[in-house]
Amino acid sequence: MGMSRRRWIAPLAVMGVAAFALAGCAEGGSSGGSASGTGAAGGTVRISGGITGSEADALQKVFDGWSKTSGITVQYTGDKSFEANIVTKVTGGDAPDIAIVPQPGLLKTLVGTGDVKKAPQAVEDNVNANWSPDWKKYGTIDGTFYSAPMLANIKGYVWYSPAKFKEWGVEVPKTWDELLTLTKTIQEKTGAAPWCAGFESGGASGWPGTDWVEDLVLRQSGPDVYDQWVDGSVKFTDKPIADAFTAVGDILLNPSYVNAGFGDVKSINSTAFGDVAAKVADGSCPMTHQASFLTANFLTVKTASGQAPKVAPDGDVYAFVLPGYKEGAATIEVGGEFVAGFSDNEATQKVLEFMSSADFANARVSEGGAISANLKADPSKASSEFLTEAMKLLQDPNTTVRFDASDLMPATVGSGSFWKGMVDWIDGKDQAKVLSDIQAGYNN
Repeated sequence: MGMSRRRWIAPLAVMGVAAFALAGCAEGGSSGGSASGTGAAGGTVRISGGITGSEADALQKVFDGWSKTSGITVQYTGDKSFEANIVTKVTGGDAPDIAIVPQPGLLKTLVGTGDVKKAPQAVEDNVNANWSPDWKKYGTIDGTFYSAPMLANIKGYVWYSPAKFKEWGVEVPKTWDELLTLTKTIQEKTGAAPWCAGFESGGASGWPGTDWVEDLVLRQSGPDVYDQWVDGSVKFTDKPIADAFTAVGDILLNPSYVNAGFGDVKSINSTAFGDVAAKVADGSCPMTHQASFLTANFLTVKTASGQAPKVAPDGDVYAFVLPGYKEGAATIEVGGEFVAGFSDNEATQKVLEFMSSADFANARVSEGGAISANLKADPSKASSEFLTEAMKLLQDPNTTVRFDASDLMPATVGSGSFWKGMVDWIDGKDQAKVLSDIQAGYNN
């Protein structure tokens, strides 16, 4: 979740990372399709989504800049419980003009209400020009294209302190076993927990835990099993998924390994997912597992000396991709959002067109803390060396990518029983019972 960063629906094919990029944001980039701001009819367009805090401020700034030439006022409202509220609002006649939807599964549910409008031709033209056909599939329901991709994020990063690693004489691990050895070594050297985690996210609480499990399914069992899990042919109660939970539990359920800076294992559920950034920055949390979008949280926190953290390989904070069971495996999990329109008036159509353009992607990226999967987006516009490298990784055709599994699953599971199950698991519920309860979400 990026925040948002959650859920979607569709079979996954192996594709290059570029295929899985989501639009981002930035001023002045070349557009593969006109942004068409000038000459629009004016008016006010209401947008709702799960993006909040500094990310929401950056998004609104992009819209405000575009409004100066388009004459259209855009009002963005962020809701931490967006996933839980949006369907009720739509069915109750209170739909926004545009929704930023973080899950393909949720998008399918919204389309099922009959209120989502087919994407304008200008939007489809932009997507055809700037994204791979595979990426377009996530915004296509029953053969009709409804929704363009927006922001992208890479899920499976481990954020750490390069300075602390140097102090302790440890290195970035290249395999899962090396990561476990590193964890044990840090705990022994410091006498404190090496990891922190936060699962609290309002109505979306639990989603950070699903990212952990998804990463381990990919690394233990491979992309084919991952795809079978997404389409439902591999069940949560089957061995590959149970093994992934067990592997994650070797870290998150170990009271010696968590929850650095916050408390015991159960404190993971009461810790907001973004709050881990402050603990990594001030050195009280050696490592945390979170997506590329966590870089936005480092813009508003301080180091132990009261300075803004430098995000760099030799800085205060940096990240490495969660290693696989074999060295050198280039497999990543990604997430992002889709833009769905509930109005077909001219102003809304113009905003949708802008949000699908490379101009929007470059504008948002330039504001900091975000990356784009738009193929015309310029990685050099990213606000840090880390984000530039993340965008390049997304665009590397040699990278194997899979979209966030819970985002692809039906909403009753992906943003329902799976999220809740992660919270129950951290609270101490028996793993076998948790897996059975999650699987039962398919029957709801």
